[in-house]
Amino acid sequence: MAQCVTKVELSISCENLIDKDVGSKSDPLCVLLQNVGGDQWAELDRTEKIKNCQKPEFSKKLLIDYYFEKVQKLKFGVYDIDNKSYDLNDDDYLGGVECTLGQIVSSKTLTRPLELKKGKPAGKGTITISAEEIKDTRIVSLQIEAQNLDKKDFLGKSDPFLEFYKPSDGGKWQLVYRSEVIKNNLNPCWRKFSVPLQTFCGGDFNKPIKVEFECIHPEKKQKKKSYKNSGIVRIKSCKIETEYSFLDYVMGGCQINFTVGIDFTGSNGDPKSPDSLHYISPNGINEYLTAIWSVGNVVQDYDTDKLFPAFGFGAQVPPNWQVSHEFALNFNPNNPYCQGIQGIVDAYRQALPQVRLYGPTNFSPIINHVARFAAQSAQQGTAAQYFVLLIITDGEITDLDQTRQAIVNASKLPMSVIIVGVGNADFKAMEFLDGDNGVLKSLTGEPAVRDIVQFVPFRQFLNAPREALSQTVLAEVPKQLVSYYKMQGWAPVKLPGAKQE
Repeated sequence: MAQCVTKVELSISCENLIDKDVGSKSDPLCVLLQNVGGDQWAELDRTEKIKNCQKPEFSKKLLIDYYFEKVQKLKFGVYDIDNKSYDLNDDDYLGGVECTLGQIVSSKTLTRPLELKKGKPAGKGTITISAEEIKDTRIVSLQIEAQNLDKKDFLGKSDPFLEFYKPSDGGKWQLVYRSEVIKNNLNPCWRKFSVPLQTFCGGDFNKPIKVEFECIHPEKKQKKKSYKNSGIVRIKSCKIETEYSFLDYVMGGCQINFTVGIDFTGSNGDPKSPDSLHYISPNGINEYLTAIWSVGNVVQDYDTDKLFPAFGFGAQVPPNWQVSHEFALNFNPNNPYCQGIQGIVDAYRQALPQVRLYGPTNFSPIINHVARFAAQSAQQGTAAQYFVLLIITDGEITDLDQTRQAIVNASKLPMSVIIVGVGNADFKAMEFLDGDNGVLKSLTGEPAVRDIVQFVPFRQFLNAPREALSQTVLAEVPKQLVSYYKMQGWAPVKLPGAKQE
């Protein structure tokens, strides 16, 4: 298992960005991608969007795990955002740069010209990337309000916001946090925010912090002797908390339980026919098997007993040929566990000729099945077990509404759902469940409390190395695991640095 040496925080700023907007300056955002093999790239993080700016200094830092033993190829892309969609394909590209994380950390600050494509500069645009190691896992949580502010706008009330700066090398001030703008309000209360202590003050409580927020009105001060200020900024709450990482939980004893659900519906085609998605080629593989191997090989490292429950859905099952939406691949409902990933593969091969592919394609029974185990685990109140369900499907889902409800319910539990789509179907429903374009809601309008679904179409990885699929599919799991335990307020079972008995 690759050992994450440390976390690195990247600060991004740009200069001389090209203008894509007619009549106004671009609205830039920077996205960070990591190479996952071949020419496949997975998004790791992105900054906020800054309006009308050719020289942005982004306040949101990009976090990345630094592995000494891996060449981590990175790509920084700057986009002009003109809409609300999360997808960047419909936004103008202002240029990018490729480099390795090793290059950034060894030079601490790297400035490179932006390129529209290799060898084609993006005007005079440049990007500056500064790296800082995160040695401190504490975060500072602040809530701030202001009272009796001056009217600044000619026609309406003020639109106040705050900026926090820390001193950086060379006597400059570096932006560490910019609050949201509260429109037309002379008594604003900003959202509670959390910033890593390292970002906020370099972990040093005695370091000065500069808050940019004009409360003193110089003209009024000159005119009125009785003038005191243009309002008061008050800190409502300030807490120092510890933020645990994925590795803190895993190294602290959290087991990741891996379950597989395989689609045996008729739309896959007759397994004996070479154009079926279940057809096993002469060299012994198909897309279902490749997905099981590539994802399973990574996840199995985090599970000590290596016993994995494996289920099928959408088939008529012997002996009475009833349609089942959660039958054990080994036909033993009391003990559906397979020994290792090879055990899942063997059970799948043996089950295939014994069942009749049928329908409909219902996801909710198998999601609810794993959710029952996750709910039992959650009742223990410790960060001991997390559940990952891998569903491999040709995408023709029938029970979309029930599945939406199942996912919303599961978002409150220690579990994640990975969907790998095989074949060439239209996977719109799967992308909808992924929730990247907004929060997934149940039919009744209840939102998922966190994003737990990751959908990946297998066809994008047909010619990529095997590890590319697993790295993309599993990219979200660490974030999802941490978000669950953070929501619950649960520390790792064994705290980092604590002496083990």
